[in-house]
Amino acid sequence: MFSHNTLRYVFLVMLFGGALFQAFAAEYFGLEILTEILILAMLVLALDIVAGFGGMVSLCHGALMGVGAYAFALFSTQFGATPLMAMGAAIAITGVAAWVIGAVCSRSHGIYFIMATLAFGQMAYSYIFEAPLFGGDDGLGGISRLDLSLIGVDLDDSRSFALFCLALLAGVYLMSVLILRSGLGRSLTGVMHNEQRMRALGLTVWRVKADVFGLSGMIAGLAGALTAQHIMYISPGLLGWTVSGEALVVVILGGLGTLVGPLVGAVAFVLLKHELSAVTTYWHLVVGVVLIAVVMSRANGIYGFIEGRWIVWQKGRGTKQPASHATREVMSDA
Repeated sequence: MFSHNTLRYVFLVMLFGGALFQAFAAEYFGLEILTEILILAMLVLALDIVAGFGGMVSLCHGALMGVGAYAFALFSTQFGATPLMAMGAAIAITGVAAWVIGAVCSRSHGIYFIMATLAFGQMAYSYIFEAPLFGGDDGLGGISRLDLSLIGVDLDDSRSFALFCLALLAGVYLMSVLILRSGLGRSLTGVMHNEQRMRALGLTVWRVKADVFGLSGMIAGLAGALTAQHIMYISPGLLGWTVSGEALVVVILGGLGTLVGPLVGAVAFVLLKHELSAVTTYWHLVVGVVLIAVVMSRANGIYGFIEGRWIVWQKGRGTKQPASHATREVMSDA
């Protein structure tokens, strides 16, 4: 069962404390970067649930985020729904779409699962790109943010919107922990470790995968709705496979199967992107080299490396601490 150790609590306090400080201290550009990190963090948390704890490496989560963004835009700009209703509809529609994808792909594994999810993502991209309802290549604009004026919050202000995204990210993280600690989450972990045994015990494996994939899709849909509100414009590029690929890179960079690691990865990736892009247009090359170094080190990402060293130090002191499954594999290989 997923659990936190002291190091994870320390990192969570540092990450959320740093984000809160940045939200109050930064100017406009810094707030935009912070909001980008927070929304990306939601997407990679959704991906880590299915990939890190269920072994379902997905290349359609970028498309799911795009579905959430387009659903929010359509309901709020063309169907006359309030932004709050549009946000709920976006989350629900994306969750249903993700559940269907999870159910269809549940019997595939490894590279076949990856390619199946990639195919779903590309189908969604092609449809939205061609359909006049979604604006085609021109995308959709004129998107409004939630109206929280009744409680004295103006989300058109960058600082308020960043704080709003931070609060939602905290809720998403808590939801992720509750999912993994629930019976569904424990069943998912059992399926990842030994699917045949869980099936022999009477578990409906495809349903477990589909349910978790659906919940993960709801989180991705929320990230999409926030993306639409953040930039107030969306285009089919949001559903491209490169968005899913970047999300997977962030999860691996931070630490697969840790929940905390993807948050670290989101911070590292966005800061690297903005700092390096100011110096060179080939910033993807530098990020690629960093990712290769992380993978070759077998350290399960930045956080996984730190947690692995910390666990060794704790064992030296005779203290036992829970570690992620991926981190335990790295420790056993050492």
